[in-house]
Amino acid sequence: MKRKTPLLIAMLSLLPVPALAHPHIFIDAKFEVVAAPDGSISELRNVWSFDEVFSSSVLMDYDKAGNQTLSASELKAVGKTVRDSLAQYGYYTNVTSNGKAVPMAKPDAIQADYKDGSLSLTFSLKPEQKTFLKGTTIFGIYDKTLYTAVDFATDNDIATSGAAFGRCKSKVVRPNPKEVMAENQAALTSMFFSDPKGTDYSLLVATRLEVQC
Repeated sequence: MKRKTPLLIAMLSLLPVPALAHPHIFIDAKFEVVAAPDGSISELRNVWSFDEVFSSSVLMDYDKAGNQTLSASELKAVGKTVRDSLAQYGYYTNVTSNGKAVPMAKPDAIQADYKDGSLSLTFSLKPEQKTFLKGTTIFGIYDKTLYTAVDFATDNDIATSGAAFGRCKSKVVRPNPKEVMAENQAALTSMFFSDPKGTDYSLLVATRLEVQC
């Protein structure tokens, strides 16, 4: 029976109910912020490698030839699906400049690859409007619904490039979830009832890059 909705859309596009707001998809990520010569944010480069279970599900859904691999055209279809379906979630990319959200434009394309049982996606994002590295800029790659877990194996997987960073101080922040819970228990209880999807909690525990210029 032909599925009405590709599995990739179903898993990446549909929000879970609050009771299921814990990771179902796992990503090993690499992230790089590129600064333009004028000190603005040029682009955000992302490389995502998905867990074997999700990767095999995508293979099952997109391997039309049934040869246990994905052809160039099938990978292109995967990239297009993710590009369209994750737009409403900002591609899990959350950037603030002095406390104000910085909207990102839709990427020109998302390149998909499938090797050794793992699906990977590569893409770049650019701010919708020119945004300078001035004051405090915070970069976070996380799913506000907690449905997808994005992990950076080492601090080196979060990088910066461009001469403009020479005048800035950058640090990778890795909050301890247990400490966050202990320090914010009352506030988190209030957050849950006002937003049971966990939006605020995901922000508190997400690994992020903080840049002071």
